[in-house]
Amino acid sequence: MPQKPPSADPVQDSPQVREPEHAAAGLTAVAHSLRIAQRQMGTKRTALTLLRVNQKDGFDCPGCAWPEGDHRHRAEFCENGAKAVAEEATLRRVGPAFFAEHSVPQLAERSGYWLGQQGRLTEPMYLPEGAEHYEPVSWERAFDIIAEELTALSSPDEAVYYTSGRTSNEAAFLYQLFAREFGTNNLPDCSNMCHESSGSALTETLGVGKGSVLLEDLWQADLIIVAGQNPGTNHPRMLSALEKAKSAGAKIMTVNPLPEAGMERFKNPQTARGLAGGGTPLTDHFLQIRLGGDQALFRMLCRLVLEAADAGDERAVDSAFVREHTHGYEEFAEAARKTDWDEVLTATGLAREEIERAAELVLAAERPVICWAMGLTQHKHSVPTIREIVNLLLLRGAVGRPGAGVCPVRGHSNVQGDRTMGIFERPEPAFLDALEREFGFAPPREHGLDVVRAIRALRDGEAKVFFAMGGNFVAASPDTEVTEDAMRRARLTVHVSTKLNRSHCVTGARALILPTLGRTERDVQSSGEQFVTVEDSMGMVHASRGRLAPAGEQLLSEPAIVCRLARRVLGESSVVPWESFEEDYGLVRDRISRVVPGFDGFNEKVARPGGFALPHAPRDERSFPTATGKANFTAASLEYPELPEGRLLLQTIRSHDQYNTTVYGLDDRYRGIKQGRRVVLVNPQDAAALGVADGSYVDLTSEWRDGRTRTAPGFRVVHYPTARGCAAAYYPETNVLVPLDATADTSNTPTSKSVVVRIDPA
Repeated sequence: MPQKPPSADPVQDSPQVREPEHAAAGLTAVAHSLRIAQRQMGTKRTALTLLRVNQKDGFDCPGCAWPEGDHRHRAEFCENGAKAVAEEATLRRVGPAFFAEHSVPQLAERSGYWLGQQGRLTEPMYLPEGAEHYEPVSWERAFDIIAEELTALSSPDEAVYYTSGRTSNEAAFLYQLFAREFGTNNLPDCSNMCHESSGSALTETLGVGKGSVLLEDLWQADLIIVAGQNPGTNHPRMLSALEKAKSAGAKIMTVNPLPEAGMERFKNPQTARGLAGGGTPLTDHFLQIRLGGDQALFRMLCRLVLEAADAGDERAVDSAFVREHTHGYEEFAEAARKTDWDEVLTATGLAREEIERAAELVLAAERPVICWAMGLTQHKHSVPTIREIVNLLLLRGAVGRPGAGVCPVRGHSNVQGDRTMGIFERPEPAFLDALEREFGFAPPREHGLDVVRAIRALRDGEAKVFFAMGGNFVAASPDTEVTEDAMRRARLTVHVSTKLNRSHCVTGARALILPTLGRTERDVQSSGEQFVTVEDSMGMVHASRGRLAPAGEQLLSEPAIVCRLARRVLGESSVVPWESFEEDYGLVRDRISRVVPGFDGFNEKVARPGGFALPHAPRDERSFPTATGKANFTAASLEYPELPEGRLLLQTIRSHDQYNTTVYGLDDRYRGIKQGRRVVLVNPQDAAALGVADGSYVDLTSEWRDGRTRTAPGFRVVHYPTARGCAAAYYPETNVLVPLDATADTSNTPTSKSVVVRIDPA
């Protein structure tokens, strides 16, 4: 039988600590997956549900966006995927009685872990102005409340429409359609806080803001560089792809300030060797880089490739590719050749021999793939860093070649699809033109607000209504105190959610919680049972069909919520057939096929088992839709964080029992942390220099140019083999340390991976 949710909030600042592990997955992961699932769902429901995850006739995992191959295991899920499914398919329920018992101020004192463990939301809930308890509300009244606030605005731009990555393609398309017919491009999303830097850099250099490889390319690569990424926790099924590439002869280079168990050794739970044996060593060359030193590393690799070409190695630079398909080579090459060894060694914290060995691997590879995630995208100079990765691949002619290319590994399932569907505050004119042709209204052309700018607008009274389609905005955003104060200034906050989270406790004058179906659940509308679609991290689009009975009779699907809201707010003046769209999602896909490039024949294509690949001009035909019509080399100045004396560079990270802001448990098994989250990982030599003993308790205070101090109190010091000068701690607990205005150039992404902190005794 499933267990009841915890009644008490467990202490999270007194963990047990042991040595970190050096291998990921294996029998332990299987046992942990099943134990978590059984607690939430019970034995029978666990078996029925997990066997449908990521199957061609099943539902897409609500966790990460890693793709599936054509041939799939019967158990096509990882440990953290099982946790995500268990959280959604739980038998625990949160209804009106819960909210009658717990006031909002009381809930605000609870941890995100405790809130999430209470169960699925079952009815719409309303917090009236001045009240302390949510109360049940009908759907009709809920939509009336939203309409009252929206129609009272002096401008459509006073409303903000946030989107989480888990929203389906159909729901995302309808959501942006409603916002734009209402009159605003204020469509911030979670991409603003994660891979916006990737999209910015890739759009400028290659013309497409997505990765250029498919899963098959990863299997064919002869060198895979994994930079600023922890697949063992964040995308565990990626380890299977790395193992397959390794068995075909690929070399793997890992670039990370932290040694991660999954990149050391993988015990594949789908094989006897993985379950009972020693597993597969993955990393051939580990570069334990200093935080923020990646641009310097890739710039030096470019210099060494150029020097090899100068010395007569005809294969070092793909001269034909550079000549025919690129722009800006001479300026780039001049800057790269001037790269200074001493500066690079300072920026990276690496030894010269380590970088020269990395260059040897790059020069020996005909089919390199470079993968990255948040460790590269959340610095001030993230966009130039990713441009430098492109520079290296362009030198080698490694874009548009099978088994080679750029591979930004997206996080949340369908975060990439949401952007494809138009969830973007700065839409391309061509997309708006297509909307106007298809629907007959003139969408707004002025750029809207991203996440950081939306928080500022709420803080300054320039935005008054905040509507979130999924996610946990308050816990995900930077500068926690500023974000929470901004949310409390809103006239109305609305959250479409499956489960309780911190954002429901930090409200505007009025607040609504609208419960929605999860990926695991059947979606039946008046025309019959529906399915939705998602896009994975490599541009594959496929169907997702839930099979479980909904958690409550009053749940509505996300498309239904948007359609009913639009009908109530826009009324008879709307030119969009909202009622028909709610009844039949196939009609939505028909419209998508005429608006979004690559989706022609959408309904027919997605009917194929496994779905279809979206076109990608650089990959498919070595065509680059940039301003120059070619792939662009760039020559940015070298940047890296400066570290004042007596300070450390802090990166915020996930624990293994966590996905984004959702905390499944209080352990970080691979890093040796058990029953606690308020820990800071510090190199023992740095700790000795700072006089910080292992097991002591400290306050973390961030320092930034605005002169303000931001403190996260009460963290247990854990001596850990991270790079010198660098520290790590879990978010969202340390989001308070990230200043709202500390963002990446161009992308405006919060710089959560390079926070200068002072450590003081608690």
